[in-house]
Amino acid sequence: MAASGARTLTRMNENPSPRVSFVSLGCPKALVDSERIVTRLRAEGYELSREHEGADVVLVNTCGFLDSAKAESLAAIGDALAKNGKVIVTGCMGAEPESITAVHPSVLAVTGPQQYEAVVSAVHDAVPPKHDPFLDLVPEQGIKLTPRHYAYLKISEGCNNRCTFCIIPKLRGDLVSRSAADVLREAERLVNAGVKELLVISQDTSAYGIDLKFAESKFRDHDVRAKFVDLARELGELGAWVRLHYVYPYPHVDDVMPLMAEGKVLPYLDIPMQHGSPSVLKRMRRPASQEKQLARITKWREEVPNLTLRSTFIVGFPGETEEEFEELLAFLDEAQLDRVGCFKFEPVRGAPANELENPVPDEVKAQRYARFMETQQKISAKRLRAKVGKREPVIIDSISGNTAIGRTRGDAPEIDGVVHVTSRRPLKVGEIATVKIERAEAYDLHGTVAGF
Repeated sequence: MAASGARTLTRMNENPSPRVSFVSLGCPKALVDSERIVTRLRAEGYELSREHEGADVVLVNTCGFLDSAKAESLAAIGDALAKNGKVIVTGCMGAEPESITAVHPSVLAVTGPQQYEAVVSAVHDAVPPKHDPFLDLVPEQGIKLTPRHYAYLKISEGCNNRCTFCIIPKLRGDLVSRSAADVLREAERLVNAGVKELLVISQDTSAYGIDLKFAESKFRDHDVRAKFVDLARELGELGAWVRLHYVYPYPHVDDVMPLMAEGKVLPYLDIPMQHGSPSVLKRMRRPASQEKQLARITKWREEVPNLTLRSTFIVGFPGETEEEFEELLAFLDEAQLDRVGCFKFEPVRGAPANELENPVPDEVKAQRYARFMETQQKISAKRLRAKVGKREPVIIDSISGNTAIGRTRGDAPEIDGVVHVTSRRPLKVGEIATVKIERAEAYDLHGTVAGF
């Protein structure tokens, strides 16, 4: 996933506690890492600053997946150094610290992904904590960088796949799953604190628990296996929306369909398919074939007619021929996916794909990207138009006067579309309202709260 905009944190007051300015870049998995670091620092009495100027230290959590993401991370570090001078760097780029220190030799420390203790230790060295029994208190669920009504729930670290375009296993290691009880206890704390939507994330969500051999752990008064469907079932009992991200289309994903049909889990899957040509998928070393993906999608939609499918694809992968690209477009036409993201292939240092023959020229990548998006936009618009006239549950994300912005069960925050909502009654952020859909655009919907 490409780097997203920085999220900057704040809590301003007159207290002399040490103040940390924090910038979090990259994917939701990195955002969870940031939340863990911030939770620990707040528990130790550190305040969070909106601005770099005046803070005692700046922490930058980097993204190192694509060269464009690395460039954004280096720019954020440079900005922090210019405005403050005391900067600690962590995250995926920290797995190769020389790539940071070669550009910014004056940073105080560089730590890699998931090295929470090292990050906190570096902050201690830069500005020791001041203990205060009042300021040290933090919410039981920890500090979250998302709005209060939704939260990301990371269930594992690392990945066992060896896709040729990806260096995540090199950066974050092999799959390491959390116990089911640990995940569920965190989810329960979040729901008790007012979270209405849990976004389940990992590098390969459907592989959850394989490393633990699906070991049981006790949650409340019963044992729960560390297995994809068991965890989904238990999360579905907590009373919040449960949205599943980064799910590879393994056969056992079929088992979660009854939970979606029953309303226990949102009828939504985020499946990074990456391509529709069997030969390209083979060069990518992807764990699923085009034919099996299409057959599984057909079966899923028979069981869950309102299922929303989101995916991401890469165009211009080394060796991609015009015929293979046409296979991708044909796959889109047949799959009829609801939400799709597309990336032009970008070499990542250390990725095996860089050694493949016949790189695709940039101008061809750009042309194929445009054709891909044109094809998918028609599909997405058609599927959205099918919602017009229906009533949909919509979770409200923001409000401005008598209008609001929300999301259906088929829309994940920040990556999918939104619903523009009008209402005769006051709405609340985090409320789940029933909205009659009245109009559809290419990516967004418009509707009115029903019953008023």
